Amino acid sequence: MNNQITNPKVEVPTGITCNDKDYLNSLLSCLKEMSKNYVMAMTEASNECLYEKHKQVFLSLIALQREVYELMFRKGWYALEKADNQKISQKLQMLTQEYQDLNA
Repeated sequence: MNNQITNPKVEVPTGITCNDKDYLNSLLSCLKEMSKNYVMAMTEASNECLYEKHKQVFLSLIALQREVYELMFRKGWYALEKADNQKISQKLQMLTQEYQDLNA
């Protein structure tokens, strides 16, 4: 049984030079890291104006991150694992229990 969700892979040149996949992978990693940093900046913003500026940049970053991810997925450079219903149910039970424990 194949648990991978993916598209046909677009082949890229191999070798020492960077190719499109390398560039997009690097960009995606950078955008993820920048998003984390902007979340930190928002939580530490000293006033509402600064918070709103950080929030605007953050929203732009995560939109761009999503676009890059979707492009990589369409080109077959990003694969997802298909979760079976049992795994999903177990995770839901675990999270429900943790939520209930927080509210106890």
